[in-house]
Amino acid sequence: MARYTGAVCKLCRREGQKLHLKGERCFTGKCALERRSYAPGQHGQGRKKPTEYSMQLRAKQLARRYYGLAESQFHKYFLMAERKGGVTGETLLRICESRLDNVVYLLGWGASRAESRQLVNHGHFTVNGKKVDIPSYLLTPGDVVSIKVKSRESEKIKQVLESSAAHPTPQWLDLDREALEGKVLDLPTREQIAAPVEEHLIVEFYSK
Repeated sequence: MARYTGAVCKLCRREGQKLHLKGERCFTGKCALERRSYAPGQHGQGRKKPTEYSMQLRAKQLARRYYGLAESQFHKYFLMAERKGGVTGETLLRICESRLDNVVYLLGWGASRAESRQLVNHGHFTVNGKKVDIPSYLLTPGDVVSIKVKSRESEKIKQVLESSAAHPTPQWLDLDREALEGKVLDLPTREQIAAPVEEHLIVEFYSK
């Protein structure tokens, strides 16, 4: 499946929730969801009663769009979560959270997950001292993510760091703002994952 290249604000309106796809704009009055809190399209303001299947589909689409994943990649993570055992839905979210682009975003080094993905693609980060430019790289407890020394002089990186000064860091990550390093202390518990997702509906969707 090709990556979505349309207006991302439509995705938030379709899901009825802020997915924070445009960084700082999502926290201002310019947010499309605040201005038009109904789904896009001519039938967006209809009042259809959701079916069981539609609720499951919407939960899956919400999670996929929240993390910016293609359907094939998201389904791959679901199969991976099933093999790992435990609570499949929670394991699925932990896998998504441990992606390098997501961790870069949570550390405040990107205004959005899309921007963080782009910065990773451009090779601005290292993991345990080695350059990694694969956004889907899955981190494990003990891994250390750093901004490359050369990249610290980049105007783009400087802008990102200035705007993220007050960015809160999740408990499962440890951020050293002086050294520009972030360490994965452990994989997050469900309570530490901010994704507004009902993961049991995703499991039901893929289990049909």
